[in-house]
Amino acid sequence: MVVMAAVGSGNTPAPTAAMGPDLGALLTRSARGDESAFAQLYDATAARIHGLVVRVVRDRAQSEEVTQEAFLDIWRHCTRFDPSRGSPLSWMLTIAHRKAVDRVRSAEASKAREVTYETTTTEREHDSTLEEVEVRLDQQRVRRALATLTETQRGAVELAYLGGHTHTEVAALLGIPLGTAKTRIRDGLIRLRDTLEVTA
Repeated sequence: MVVMAAVGSGNTPAPTAAMGPDLGALLTRSARGDESAFAQLYDATAARIHGLVVRVVRDRAQSEEVTQEAFLDIWRHCTRFDPSRGSPLSWMLTIAHRKAVDRVRSAEASKAREVTYETTTTEREHDSTLEEVEVRLDQQRVRRALATLTETQRGAVELAYLGGHTHTEVAALLGIPLGTAKTRIRDGLIRLRDTLEVTA
């Protein structure tokens, strides 16, 4: 089912130029599988999404991972956007915020387990081990998904998310046009989404 975005749903005033495009229309087109619309959506909102994540997570490396996860979720679930319940940007920021909070809680839980391990019986060791195994399995899934990308896609995605570079910086580092860098990042994200859905 494709969510039909209301006309003007992306007209919420904002002080940044990134709010220029009609985000509601881009979400609707993305829900239909329009990759170019998703690329425009990414370009228009990446800075805001990443900025929110950084404020919550505070760790740069983890923030980049969470931002990537948020955009994968947005691509997966853009059919769920309902303009009657809020603006497109608010919906996207909610997804990003939820991902960021989950990461913080996971980190805090991990630290709490480490402290508890020192002061409790070894019965708790099973819980800690299970969590560690789950985390490693998730990391392996992401590594396998990254391995499915082409060399050019993987290089661009890693520079953008793991290296924290802007599209312009990625283009400069790879010595390619800006449009090509954006395309590689977009296509890489889409392929990661598809691969992770299959292995979920």
